[in-house]
Amino acid sequence: MDNVIGLEIIEVVEQAAIASARLMGKGDKNEADHVAVEAMRERMNKIHMRGRIVIGEGERDDAPMLYIGEEVGICTQPNAEAVCSLEELVEIDIAVDPCEGTNLVAYGQNGSMAVLAISEKGGLFAAPDFYMKKLAAPPAAKGKVDINKSATENLKILSQCLDRAIEDLVVVVMKRERHNELIQEIRDAGARVALISDGDVSAAISCAFSGTNIHALMGIGAAPEGVISAAAMRALGGHFQGQLVYDPAIVKTGLIGESKESNLARLKEMNIDDPDKVYDAHELAGGETVLFAACGITTGTLMKGVRFFAGGARTQSLVISTQSNTARFVDTIHRFDSIPRSLQLL
Repeated sequence: MDNVIGLEIIEVVEQAAIASARLMGKGDKNEADHVAVEAMRERMNKIHMRGRIVIGEGERDDAPMLYIGEEVGICTQPNAEAVCSLEELVEIDIAVDPCEGTNLVAYGQNGSMAVLAISEKGGLFAAPDFYMKKLAAPPAAKGKVDINKSATENLKILSQCLDRAIEDLVVVVMKRERHNELIQEIRDAGARVALISDGDVSAAISCAFSGTNIHALMGIGAAPEGVISAAAMRALGGHFQGQLVYDPAIVKTGLIGESKESNLARLKEMNIDDPDKVYDAHELAGGETVLFAACGITTGTLMKGVRFFAGGARTQSLVISTQSNTARFVDTIHRFDSIPRSLQLL
């Protein structure tokens, strides 16, 4: 799978990022998401593969979506057997977030990107569109920090694993009311807090790269993005744990389902018998081969955003593979021979 479509999934996230970047700073997050979705779908449907979306978007706020269960790729079309090899007809599971950080794009802020993860069928956890408590940390702390420990305890462990004073550690937390106590605890322990408004996939992955000055991600974010983060962290050897949050009272910002009871019933329908289970990266992205790809829309910690010039654009992407044990940064120049009419109207 890595050899067959590895290069092409780079183009999938690149095209989504370019489409969304054209709306950077225009204040319309839904349209920024919509064009990214359409660009991602169009490019995936040109790949010789039989893909199935297992994590899409759109349930929470009627956003445009690549819906769960949607089939993509040339080999999903009628008479696929005539144009695709047996290997290409093998079903691939795909998790997508065409515009991770829609608000960041809409308001011209740093850290948005187009992301996806792929694996063989059954290789990605089909997370409901709930929330997830997350803990990400560098490879040196893998298996040593634990989501069930307090932030204070984990900071002490991180300090030992990284041979840094707690005061030198930076923890990324999403700026939400639900995190007020967590933020205060981190500060009281002596560490520094980097608050973000959106986009915790980038923050999680940054923990695995030295030089980013990000040493942990803590707090509650979207569950689907947790699976995508886990796919990258598994390949990078970093620490990632996630625990589903199904109680609306904990999240405080709205949750699919009207009550804790209805959410528990939904999890049971999805054959999730232990709603409080803590998942590690290998359980969330357990396929034999897992690929992760991301392209910066606006500039972030790991990648520069899309930069337009007369007649083209320049992108920076990241592709991570468990098969080749590599993380590749790809710098690409795109030449526009013609501009689609839909973009001429923007």
